[in-house]
Amino acid sequence: MKFKIFPVLLLLVSCFSFSQTLEKLKVETKKIYDANYTMDFDAITSLTYPKLVEQIGKSKFIDKLDQDYQNENYRMRLQLVTPVFQYGEIRKIAGATYCVISYKNPVRYFFEPKLDANSSLIEANKLREKDQTKDVTFEPKRNSFNVRRITKLIAIADATTGNEWKFINMDDIEQRLQSKNILDETVKKQLGL
Repeated sequence: MKFKIFPVLLLLVSCFSFSQTLEKLKVETKKIYDANYTMDFDAITSLTYPKLVEQIGKSKFIDKLDQDYQNENYRMRLQLVTPVFQYGEIRKIAGATYCVISYKNPVRYFFEPKLDANSSLIEANKLREKDQTKDVTFEPKRNSFNVRRITKLIAIADATTGNEWKFINMDDIEQRLQSKNILDETVKKQLGL
């Protein structure tokens, strides 16, 4: 009888541990989304994977975030207040825990200089490449672009994060590039990146 109880107990402990991890991940995902929505760059920095921030440099990282949201050409604002997060499988790989999260994350770029037909086409192509989407619409009356994109976050909990969830935002070109130095080929392959 003792041998039959052990597997059931092990299964219950595993399920409870997994649900606790997923619930914590959901809370942290909402925090990083809210920080991006409110443009709280310090909060975004604290929720970003520390090795990535170290590689870029904290002040440079914050300056880059500020430039991404507002510069001499445009102001970018997130449009969706209540996103629906899609969580991939939580995976343990080489002592770290990973999860890929995706969600619809439309943004609007309000351009400061008035765009004509030619310049709007050039800017639309830049936004398609930057945001990795084909769904970019120019609205001449508002001198803005509506960009419908799917955001992908890589959540990581490991020794460098104190086993707390931290994120790499694959929307950000710099973070996307730096992730190649952080995530080895085995991790990328297992996460489907």
